[in-house]
Amino acid sequence: MTYDECVKGLGSDKKFYVKSRFAVCNGASFLQTWTRNGQPVGTSMFNVRAVGTIAQNSRTITFQYYFTDFTTAGTTGAPAMPITTKADIPQSWPSGARYTRGGTMPGTKTFTQLKAQRTFKETVTAKPGQGSGSADLLFAVYEPAISYTPPAPWKLSGALGGKLFMLAPRWDAASYLANSTGGGTPAKKGAATFSYVPTLTYSAKAGAAERGVAQHISTAFTVPQDTKPYMSAKKVPGQSAKDPLHRLVNKTRKDDNRKAAVKQCKRYWGAKYTQGGKLECDEYPFATTYEGAAEADHDSEAKKFNFSVKPIPAAENLAGGNILRSFYAKNRIIDGMDDGFLVKIRS
Repeated sequence: MTYDECVKGLGSDKKFYVKSRFAVCNGASFLQTWTRNGQPVGTSMFNVRAVGTIAQNSRTITFQYYFTDFTTAGTTGAPAMPITTKADIPQSWPSGARYTRGGTMPGTKTFTQLKAQRTFKETVTAKPGQGSGSADLLFAVYEPAISYTPPAPWKLSGALGGKLFMLAPRWDAASYLANSTGGGTPAKKGAATFSYVPTLTYSAKAGAAERGVAQHISTAFTVPQDTKPYMSAKKVPGQSAKDPLHRLVNKTRKDDNRKAAVKQCKRYWGAKYTQGGKLECDEYPFATTYEGAAEADHDSEAKKFNFSVKPIPAAENLAGGNILRSFYAKNRIIDGMDDGFLVKIRS
């Protein structure tokens, strides 16, 4: 992500912007009011933006900081004001994780020095073997903080700094994702991401390879009462961050989902619904998610029949599946409830 992309993404009112799971940024403006004898005599300000990026299959996150838009008005002591930049990792799950940090964090620089330097970076790396579960999952909070003090004899009214919006890095070494062996170097296996909920997009436009899948999901989202099997209060997940889908890796349960879906296709369209192989039984939520057609068989609290099936052209079903598999890999979607994703239909 470039600086300009970050600025555009943040706009004038957003605290953070997510371009992808491997490129995010946050930012804040800092305004100082200078006083003498208790009366304001001038103001100064500057903006800070931190862009976090991760190279493909890397466990190192690079945070590039940009100090910009330095201005003063009236009478101030801004040029000599010391500004301290820090970035804390106040929490880790599991706790006690250790990180290797590098780069050129400036520590304390004056207003004038930062205006001239403008940009610097920090790197954060977490070695594998510190996470939990078979995927070796490690979550953390990364929080940049800015503080400043007026040079004597000046005084400032208001806050003397602040924190940027917290970013959420994550590391894994899942066996079913890329770089699971580190290319023969165990200390480099796995990779980092930012743990934000990504969105899988399907196209329902004429000519789209996955059109049948997209149209089916669109109906399940907008008029669920028209889908099969019938359920009076059907509301399929994957439409909002409060109710995302979760990737499923276990083969037995995936097979259970597919069998449950095919059973309903046969129930409503007959045993020969494939028309000699021209059609396939498409299901939503996907068979590769915990919310698939057999969810109620594995989770006593799940609602029965809260899914949709429909015979669609085999080629379109295959295209939809290929897009889904690519999405899982590209976004390093982890098996289980610690990760999630949404689905959007472009029409």
